[in-house]
Amino acid sequence: MTADRHGQRMSHTGADALLRYEQAVDDLLFFRPRVLDTAKSVLAASPRSVMGHVFLAYLGVLGTEQKDAAAARSALLRYRSGLDEDALTPRERTHLAAAAAWLDGDLHGAGALLGDLTAGHPHDALALFAGHQADFLTGDARRLRDRVGGALGAWDEDDPHRGPLLGMYAFGLEESGHYERAEQVGLAALARHPHDVWGIHGVVHTYEMRGRFKDGVRFLDARSGDWANGTLLSVHNWWHYALFALESGDTARVLDIYDASLHHEGSSAVAMELLDASALLWRLYLAQNDQSARWNRLADAWESRGDGAHYAFNDAHAVMAYVGAGRITGAERLVRDRQGWVAGADPRVSNRDMTAEIGLPVCRALIAYGKGEYDGAVDLLLPVRDRLGEFGGSHAQRDAVQRTLVEASLRARRTDLARTLLSERIQLRPVCPYNWSAQARLEEALGDPVRAAASRERAAAQASA
Repeated sequence: MTADRHGQRMSHTGADALLRYEQAVDDLLFFRPRVLDTAKSVLAASPRSVMGHVFLAYLGVLGTEQKDAAAARSALLRYRSGLDEDALTPRERTHLAAAAAWLDGDLHGAGALLGDLTAGHPHDALALFAGHQADFLTGDARRLRDRVGGALGAWDEDDPHRGPLLGMYAFGLEESGHYERAEQVGLAALARHPHDVWGIHGVVHTYEMRGRFKDGVRFLDARSGDWANGTLLSVHNWWHYALFALESGDTARVLDIYDASLHHEGSSAVAMELLDASALLWRLYLAQNDQSARWNRLADAWESRGDGAHYAFNDAHAVMAYVGAGRITGAERLVRDRQGWVAGADPRVSNRDMTAEIGLPVCRALIAYGKGEYDGAVDLLLPVRDRLGEFGGSHAQRDAVQRTLVEASLRARRTDLARTLLSERIQLRPVCPYNWSAQARLEEALGDPVRAAASRERAAAQASA
């Protein structure tokens, strides 16, 4: 039995496999595309390595790909069938239980087990990373922050992995509303490792939430060599760049980014990247900007995947693509499929409640919006608008749904509701051209052209600032 540099024992793992495992952890923390190959090399060196098998199990679920999860589940079951788990360390047994729970669909149970593990083994970077992603996928902002924050005190200042942990912590801080602290921590992470793309991502989120769009563009431009290509997060960070361009009113730049980086003929059609493409085009759809050709290509990509019920957040973005392409029948078919699945799903599967309570109402609302049934869209979204975090994603990602509620309320002429929604948004994010342009449309509907003109001027000034 070997041990890693923090003294954590590794059963059935030789010295060579241990070195490969440490490299795989490093590749994971920095979102290097080679991480899967590096993880497989651990088992090539030590086929019975417990943590090698655990690592591959986590990789099978982190991308929210149903087929990858099914393959990883089968592999882990085969491995455990011949394993004497009583001979393993408690840390390894907990990892196996967490990975198995996640592969069985219990994201919340897996996250809880990983939290227990981290309390006793705060130097377990794999547990921290996997738990952090579980918190993100379930929309648990407090745990996203405190899981990493609770472990950081045990890490030495000069530890090479303290930097990426700071990048993770920055994102948790941002999702919890601590924007200035999040920026500070994210920049500290980047001072250690400029190529920490999750740290870059965390800082970018703080600019988005504070309306610092020009700062976001300058920040990304200055660091383009560290994030723009060759990482597992490049597409997502390009999505953030496109959001900044959209708020600045540069639709041509938005579409250039979409075509070059978000979705094109060479795109891999993985769920996380299709999700970003849908979320960007949907914002243009709400602005009545016709992108039917792009929508059709994107809807084709979603349809080609043949996804079953796996992650409700993905389903909502697939429905956006179908609605944007005018394929209401396809969107309704997806909803019927998920309704049937919910009726027979194991209640221990996290996606069951995520789909039944949040995903299906959101999907139905998107369809209603596409049909021009704006009152119906409002009635579906209003009860869940404060619970959207329960089906995953970040504040920036879920804002596409929140904006749908605003637009539906304006089009349904439910002006009291629209006034309330926009007041909430403006008080929280006073620098946001979208908020002020929507406010102008509300004031026009209320017959106040003077205030409408002032709001339009404010939106224009913010976009060009």
